[in-house]
This record gives sequence, structure tokens and C-alpha cells, in this order.
Amino acid sequence: MPTSTPDGGRPSPAAVSALGLRKSYGDRTVLDGIDLRIPAGSVFALLGPNGAGKTTVVKILSTLIAADGGQVQVAGHDLATDPQSVRAAIGVTGQFSAVDGLITGEENMLLMADLHHLPRREGRRVTAELLERFDLAEAAKKPASTYSGGMKRRLDIAMTLVGGPRIIFLDEPTTGLDPRSRHTMWQIIRELVTGGVTVLLTTQYLEEADELADRIAVLHDGGIAAEGTADELKRIVPGGHVRLRFTAPAAYRRAASAVPGASRDDDALTLRIPSDGSQRALRAVLDRLDSAGVEADELTVHTPDLDDVFFALTGDDTDRPKEALR
Repeated sequence: MPTSTPDGGRPSPAAVSALGLRKSYGDRTVLDGIDLRIPAGSVFALLGPNGAGKTTVVKILSTLIAADGGQVQVAGHDLATDPQSVRAAIGVTGQFSAVDGLITGEENMLLMADLHHLPRREGRRVTAELLERFDLAEAAKKPASTYSGGMKRRLDIAMTLVGGPRIIFLDEPTTGLDPRSRHTMWQIIRELVTGGVTVLLTTQYLEEADELADRIAVLHDGGIAAEGTADELKRIVPGGHVRLRFTAPAAYRRAASAVPGASRDDDALTLRIPSDGSQRALRAVLDRLDSAGVEADELTVHTPDLDDVFFALTGDDTDRPKEALR
């Protein structure tokens, strides 16, 4: 199904689409008929515990392994009948760096240019531009083995961009990086998307998905347990609430009478009202307060975070919110 743009305009075309994607290794089913649609020019994040199939999805979409079933299109090309065109449109950065530590950063880049059959002058131009863009120009002549972890990851992505891919698969790109390097990598990803690149990101860092992704899918038990924006996913887990605090006891009592079902804290003069955090739910609370002629001194909205979503969706069936799995 097409996905409308946030401003209600025409739907964004799909950079990647998969229907009924299946993959097994022996008796173990890794992907059990999953569907994906990734709009062009967006960041799509795959979340899931170890062994959920995130890397398997990336390997299939990047033509590294074959699926057992399903239909896949990448950049408008059928994966089964035109894999070469798919390879020409994508770039892949895996969990483990493809950087050769025995040669310099510049030589790594020039090697990629040769692999993409760029003319010598064009290869040097692209190499220089990318090294400058990724803040690696000063270290270009040094062996890559001397680079920090963050520098190696930046070089890895720079190498991926040599061929000018329209779609990039980033398989856990910030694993092992310190917080500063991780935030630098996030900024690089945002800049790529601003430039029109589509990014499929796999990650175990929930904050990373929350910060970067336009849409998120949670993989579990061979299927997609839930998919949506970060805000949509947070609303499927119970525990959200609106908290009202009052300084005047009389206002507190009137509000408690006006909002049935609220949990009271008479000592702190606070009310806690179950809520999904949506605008409609918040307006309903405010309308009740207006009708009672009372105004809260402080109003805060609390919604579950992606940690709550992740554990709810990938825990035992008895702990999982049933409405999230439909």
C-alpha cells in the first residue's frame, strides 16, 4: 500500500518492497513471510534481538544470499530476475568493517573506485570529495589500522558511497562506538537522507532508531511483531498517562471529581490519568478541566519509550500486549 507523505501530498515511491519474504536454515525458520515497504528518501529501522533475522534481511536485499520465497523489488528492479541492477543501485556497510588496515584511507577509497570501474581522474575526484566530507582528509595518507573506531566506520561508509548508491543498507553501523562517535554517525546518516539517499538501518540501540528512523519494524520469531513510527509504537504498550499537579487543594478536589478514573495522590495533590498520549486523549482531559472551571499548575504527558516496546514485543507471549501483534 502507498504511504502518504506527512504533508498529505502524493505517496512516496518505494525504494524497497518485499512481500512474503522467507528464509530458513535447515529446520530453523529465520524469516516467515515478512512484508516490508521502505519509501524513497527515508530511514527505515529494523529492531530485534540477536538472531531475529535483521542481518538475514540485509543479506537478501543486497543479493548476498537468496531467499527461499517471496517477491522483492529494490530501486524498481526485481531481485530475482535483475540482481545486477540491484547491486548497481545499493551500497552496504556490514557489522564488521570492510576497511583494509594495511593500506591508507585514501588507498581504500581508490580501491573502491577501481572496483566500480571509475576512470582514474573521476576516482580521485570522488575520493577527495568523500574524504573531505567525512572529515578524513588529514588522515587520508595514514594506514587505516591507525584510525579510531569512529574514523574506521566513517571511512567504511565513505567507501560505500563511492559508487553513488541510491539505497544504503547499514547493518548495526554504530556497534562498539563511543557516544560521541555514535552521534557523529547519526549526523552523517541524516545528511545522506537529506541528499535523497534511502537508508535501511539495523540496530540494537533503541535510542538510535528513535533518533533516526521515519518508520521502525520490530522483528521477532520470524515475523514483524509491529511496525510504525516511533510514536505509534510507543502507544501500543500500556503505561502511558497524563499527570496533573495542583497547588490549591480545592482545585485538586474539583479536578479529581471532574476526571473519573484518575489515580489520586492526596499528599502531592497530583492526578494520574491513563492515556495513550495522543492529541485527542489530551484534549478530552483538558475539556473536563475546563468544564469544571479548574486549571492544573503543571501538566506532563508520559508515554512508554522504545525500551518498553522492545521488551513487550520480544518477550514471552504472556507478557506481550495482544493488540500489538495483530
